[in-house]
Amino acid sequence: MAEKRDYYEVLEVHRNASDTEIKKAFRKLAIQYHPDKNSGDKEAEEKFKEITEAYEVLSDSQKRAQYDQFGHAGLGAGGFSSGGFGGFGAGTPFGDIFGDIFGDIFGGRPRGSRGRRGDDLQYNLELTFEEAAFGVEREIQVPFGKRCGECGGSGAKPGTEPKVCPTCRGAGQVRFQQGFFSVSKTCSHCNGEGRVVENPCPTCRGNGMVRDTKTLSVKVPAGVETGTRLKMTGEGGQGAKGGGNGDLYIAIAVKEHPIFTREENDVICEIPISFVQAALGCEMEVPTLDGKVSMKVPEGTQSGRIFRLRGKGVPQLQGYGRGDQMVVVKVETPSNLNKRQRELLEEFARISGEDAHPMKKNFFDKVMDLFS
Repeated sequence: MAEKRDYYEVLEVHRNASDTEIKKAFRKLAIQYHPDKNSGDKEAEEKFKEITEAYEVLSDSQKRAQYDQFGHAGLGAGGFSSGGFGGFGAGTPFGDIFGDIFGDIFGGRPRGSRGRRGDDLQYNLELTFEEAAFGVEREIQVPFGKRCGECGGSGAKPGTEPKVCPTCRGAGQVRFQQGFFSVSKTCSHCNGEGRVVENPCPTCRGNGMVRDTKTLSVKVPAGVETGTRLKMTGEGGQGAKGGGNGDLYIAIAVKEHPIFTREENDVICEIPISFVQAALGCEMEVPTLDGKVSMKVPEGTQSGRIFRLRGKGVPQLQGYGRGDQMVVVKVETPSNLNKRQRELLEEFARISGEDAHPMKKNFFDKVMDLFS
């Protein structure tokens, strides 16, 4: 079985693409490779299945989050459940977009007088390392589009009403003959709305929508990281003509920490220790996300040794337990020695011999064996 291609590569979008960009890319490719436009072309049919599978995952925030974290393995058996070309009707993720695609393929579109869903919005939220690790509740100001209160969303000046389009007579479509077929096409006069505004509302200028800002409280769960997206259903732009609201997506970006770095759910921290502490051993305080803890450094510790502090990492996102903290010790070589310090180190070198440097002795033994 051929290995599945990356879904972002299939749709020809970058990994941080917005929902609008993903939908636009899918729509373009679906029109290009749809079987009804490529009759008998098996390659186009397989391509259409591939882009449809990719869109089903990337258009669903939960599936996309699983895919971003675990790849194809995080989606179960194949990661695709639409069942070939079936299941594209109303109530599925493809209902609206396939209505648009079939309209472009065959020249027709649904009548525009039906409700139109509001825009999906994205808000970029920057968090500190600690906020991302333990979660936080934030208030944010979100600009959005809402129905004009002056005209009630009709776009017409108060006291007037939109008129029936004289070109399509309210159908939203015009019909013409093309060869043996009678083809419907979106009315260019009313853009498929079926009605035209002759006296625009002065507030929204006939658009029916105005810009506004709302305050929302966002609960960020523990364990998020840069690239995590949270969905707030119905908090996007307001729908037009009775259509539902869009959704708001919170895109997380985590600031760099001066001490800690993160690898999955583990926290990495480098701690400098002196030559004397490394040689003789010591007990020292180490910073963690929970505050300082005591850690024992045994005598003879070499630079780069890693100590594990269990349960001191980042909590599992929407799960149980925490990662660990890895403490990497870095032995500092003393510099700017005074005369007495130099004398003591020289004396130490004379009396210690190679027994004080087991790693060095072992290395040169291996070199001798290599060239003997």
